[in-house]
Amino acid sequence: MTEVWWALCVAWAASAAALDETPPQAPQPGEQVWPARIVELHWMHSIERVQWIEAYALPQPDAQFSALQPLRARVVGSGAGMEPAPQALWRHGGYEWTPPQPVPQLLLAHSAYTADYALCLDGRCTPLAERLPAQASAHGGVVRLRPCRTD
Repeated sequence: MTEVWWALCVAWAASAAALDETPPQAPQPGEQVWPARIVELHWMHSIERVQWIEAYALPQPDAQFSALQPLRARVVGSGAGMEPAPQALWRHGGYEWTPPQPVPQLLLAHSAYTADYALCLDGRCTPLAERLPAQASAHGGVVRLRPCRTD
């Protein structure tokens, strides 16, 4: 029996409509596959200029359901769609909470006109643009992050 591992599959497209709405669990042509157990995103809100951080766990090796499990969210302020969750607690200069629902994928707007995301895989952080194909960094679009099975 082959053991199944989960990785982060990353796709870029000019628009969300160009991405499969419900891709199969296996990596698809054109997707990059990045091994990781924990995925963390850091970004700055383009209007409010407050930092937002979200952390997700990829499924366990024996999991049958492909979703990113939220571990924590943190925002250092609020306003313009950056409201902390009702259960958030103020800790160390920001609101922190655990989002309740797993998510099958994250769609990130990628633009040359806003600050880039920092993508952390198992604690190693780099700007998202450094991991994407050159045309994605030059033209913007949508980046999809999702768990995928690597058998």
